[in-house]
Amino acid sequence: MLTAENVIVTLKIAVAAVTLLLLTSLVALWRGRYRLHGRINIVFFVLTLSALLGLEGIARIFEPEMFNKFFEDTGAWTALYVHLGFSVPSALLLPVMLFTGLKHRRTVHIALAVVFAVLWTGTFITGIFFLPHRLP
Repeated sequence: MLTAENVIVTLKIAVAAVTLLLLTSLVALWRGRYRLHGRINIVFFVLTLSALLGLEGIARIFEPEMFNKFFEDTGAWTALYVHLGFSVPSALLLPVMLFTGLKHRRTVHIALAVVFAVLWTGTFITGIFFLPHRLP
């Protein structure tokens, strides 16, 4: 059943899964496996955007007021806005990160990677621990 609770739980699982993938990518980078690092990051990019666009799109098309009611009932608007403050910029940075990595623009890619790491850490923490996934 498509409910706000189910969508949020699914998004939490997706964020945890792609975070493990991201960490795997960093291990490959640390070991000097640059090509593997890039391939894993392509998968990270595709899965992250698929989850974001798919679940948000489905929720907005089938039940546009679902999240408004859920966040009103839980009183978690502030948590959502803080989460979006991290997740939206990190989602916008993803294609730039992918482009600079694929084009071997190392200096720019590394600088953006530091910013992305901060934003993704915020996305992970606020998404997993602060957003409610059930009504009180």
